[in-house]
Amino acid sequence: MCTQRSISIRNRLNRIAGQVNGVSRMVDEGAYCIDILTQLQAVKAALAKAEDEILKQQADSCVVEAITSGDIEAQRAKFNELVDLFAKAKR
Repeated sequence: MCTQRSISIRNRLNRIAGQVNGVSRMVDEGAYCIDILTQLQAVKAALAKAEDEILKQQADSCVVEAITSGDIEAQRAKFNELVDLFAKAKR
């Protein structure tokens, strides 16, 4: 993964970790359940965005590399890998 994207994803994950720690504190402090659930939804949305970034990176690098290589087996393998990743992401 290229350095700039790695830094961006790592920063995003660090923010998510901070959000999760904040939710944990809310639970410890007995915060209003609706507020906790709202924050959990924000965490889920942030995780989905991080996942999207990683999937884009996979498509931009590995899949493009397989396509330009001309190796049919590598192309199929990367295509199937990408399809599996998208299927898992939908769950």
